[in-house]
Amino acid sequence: MTDTPRPRPRRRDTPPPRTGHSEAEVLRGFLDYLRTSVAAKVEGAPDPEARTAGVPSGTNLLGLLHHLTFVERATFLGDRVTDWPSTFHAAPEDGVAEVVARYRETVAEANAVLDACGDLGAPLPRPRPRPDKPSPSVRWALAHLIEETGRHAGHADILRELIDGSTGR
Repeated sequence: MTDTPRPRPRRRDTPPPRTGHSEAEVLRGFLDYLRTSVAAKVEGAPDPEARTAGVPSGTNLLGLLHHLTFVERATFLGDRVTDWPSTFHAAPEDGVAEVVARYRETVAEANAVLDACGDLGAPLPRPRPRPDKPSPSVRWALAHLIEETGRHAGHADILRELIDGSTGR
């Protein structure tokens, strides 16, 4: 008698967003789509597996979302990050729910900043300006966050599947 493989949990894939026609609507639509996808990959993941390195580089699911929180805060809110490698490691007392909630709160703060932006070519207004580092354009910030979030969402897809077989967006 052969063992029958267990069915793996699958999420239904969510297609890319249908956005408005303006450049800002397209960029924001894709960024929000990726933000939702990466948070969903981490949400509900078992701990300690979510913080356990899935590859030799040490990358782990919880650390990816923790890092993306810092990227959002540095880009849209003007926070200073002096040790980027440390952002890939959540604190031992932070569980999956806390890291996901913190990411979503940061996204809401970043979206509030973006809501006030009418010109994609203008410098990004930041609640905490950094005199030593001029603000990038709103367009650059959105493109950068789409790239960064998309790259790490792909990493999260693989890590989550390694943890419990969960696939899909």
